[in-house]
Amino acid sequence: GTKGWNVDPESGKGDVSVVRTDNKVTPDAYKQGSIDGAWVPEPTASKLVSEGAKVLLDETELWPDKKFVITNVIVSQKFLKEHPDVVEAVLTGTVKTNDWINANPDKAKASANAALKTLGGKALDPKVIDPAWPSILVTDDPLASTLKTESDWAVKAKLIQEPDLAGIYDLKILNKVLKAAGKPEVSDAGLGAK
Repeated sequence: GTKGWNVDPESGKGDVSVVRTDNKVTPDAYKQGSIDGAWVPEPTASKLVSEGAKVLLDETELWPDKKFVITNVIVSQKFLKEHPDVVEAVLTGTVKTNDWINANPDKAKASANAALKTLGGKALDPKVIDPAWPSILVTDDPLASTLKTESDWAVKAKLIQEPDLAGIYDLKILNKVLKAAGKPEVSDAGLGAK
């Protein structure tokens, strides 16, 4: 790594031990002292901080424009070919929902927390969700170029073999929806379906 620590990508053993674990158990593992640190998304990061952890590095600092892909809407090519109208309807709803979330952050945060309570039986404590929420960027842009960068980094770290990302994005319908909404089109960064 950039700090000079060597870790075997398969075993996780080396100068430091790297353990892959579910984000749900990370806060308990930290509290019990079985891990010293974690690389986690929100809201797990804010939960750890609320329990005394310190932020060593905010990953957004590593990216141009402080943006990188975490989640994309996906569909199989087969489904896309057979049901383009359904895909368009979902993407139209997604773009409208993203607009609402960005225009109503407090209501969106409350709605998301209510859904967590319904789905998981427990809402997030305000000391966790309040600092986590501003760190989450909801965008219509799949940030395709950052997927390629993430892939390159994973290959360099020997976590994966070089993948073939050609054609992984098909943004024709998304760009149609964005154009209809008066928004700029987004780029597939050369990874678009032909």
